[in-house]
Amino acid sequence: MRTQNPITFDRHEEAASAEHIAASLTSAKHTSYWLDNARRPEPTPALHGFITTDLLIVGGGYTGLWTALQAKEQDPNRHVVLIEGQRIGWAASGRNGGFCEASLVHGEANGENHLPKENALLSELGAQNLDDFEATVQRYAMDVDFVRQGSLSVATEAHQIAWAAEEAEAPGVDYLDKHQVKNVINSPDFLAGALDHQSTALVHPAKLAWELARVCRELGVEFYENTQATELVEMNEQIKVLTTDGQILADRVALATNVFPSLIKRHRARIVPVYDYALMTEPLTDAQREAIGWEQMVGLADMNNRFHYSRPTIDADGNFRILYGGYDAVYHFGGKVRSSYDSNPETFEKLAAHFFGSFPALNGLKFSHAWGGAIDTCSRFFSFFDLTHGGKVAYCAGFTGLGVGATRFGAKVMLDLLSGEKTELTELELVRTKPIPFPPEPAAWLGVKLMTDYLIKADRNQGQRSAFLRLMDKIGMGFDS
Repeated sequence: MRTQNPITFDRHEEAASAEHIAASLTSAKHTSYWLDNARRPEPTPALHGFITTDLLIVGGGYTGLWTALQAKEQDPNRHVVLIEGQRIGWAASGRNGGFCEASLVHGEANGENHLPKENALLSELGAQNLDDFEATVQRYAMDVDFVRQGSLSVATEAHQIAWAAEEAEAPGVDYLDKHQVKNVINSPDFLAGALDHQSTALVHPAKLAWELARVCRELGVEFYENTQATELVEMNEQIKVLTTDGQILADRVALATNVFPSLIKRHRARIVPVYDYALMTEPLTDAQREAIGWEQMVGLADMNNRFHYSRPTIDADGNFRILYGGYDAVYHFGGKVRSSYDSNPETFEKLAAHFFGSFPALNGLKFSHAWGGAIDTCSRFFSFFDLTHGGKVAYCAGFTGLGVGATRFGAKVMLDLLSGEKTELTELELVRTKPIPFPPEPAAWLGVKLMTDYLIKADRNQGQRSAFLRLMDKIGMGFDS
């Protein structure tokens, strides 16, 4: 999880006036741009009473929806029920940047650090997963604004130019010098870049959730929204799931609750909620669009520890807008998920200042939306799995902000685990191992703060990782991607 270089972007904060920043955010709605859409479906009724099913899925985000879809594809006669505590796609699935990446392990370097013997295979499986993702979108004519034109990693400091060249050694990745980067996206901050043509697609996050739900319904999946699971009870050959106003008796259960407290209590210490924030611009004028270029619909990220990500999108009226997010990744003491954390004016102001610093040609542009949401963060920064209750309950979580594509793979793994058979996926080290749990408070809060401070220092020291960061890497709680 890279972040923008504090030296460069602190300078931007000083350069932009407080009045200018405040004016750009004055009319911004503090809700996800993606969810603020007239096409958002009406919720299905909540569950009241008792039902039975072959497969119950708990959670109506990407992980749960992909599980339901693939379960029905595998066996159209299987009775599948999905329950969601609030509304389909309302949490991380409706708030992210819409970067659908091939990586299953949060980047090549992170995969090599945690699973060196398996990293090459996981790269192949990730590429196949993205191909299959795209094929599914096409097969069901899913209207999700899917565009697979790649992503651009940019160097914002001189020492990162060599990193861009190193990234470009991979197949399908081109090295761009400063002039070439400017021809793709015009910013004074970008000194070089690596343009990856195949491993990233862009999607409309909320539409993806809604379209997955549409396809699932057409395949016969039964939905209940505003239905929160509260307890798992083993009942001989089945599992009884208690909800706030009902009960479900299921042969198999797939838990897809991600950042929310797991019904398998031993995993609660493996996930902490880290809050990420983003802005969406108002539509650009033709002159503004021409000034920055960005003709290709490619995603953008820099090469620092505390990174910004950015991407274009075309709204319902055909207007070009830019999403800009990242930098602050906020962990709150106690590790609670609260709606009050979804808004962070201080971070919104930082993001606005950094945006105008990187794109001075867009001075005067305003932001229509400013929002945040919780990321299900684990210590190894990619998903983990479990199979409990005698093989009747599967669990998957921990995508750490890179779940748009990887959740499809995670859903496939859960279905393999629930089948009771050994498969290529169930035998993966990724599936058989677990991340190190986070310590209890106050150690968790202090640890996250210390890690963040050292990552900032690394950015200020030409990316050189301190002895502390190298130790964290060695014990499996470090990150470099």
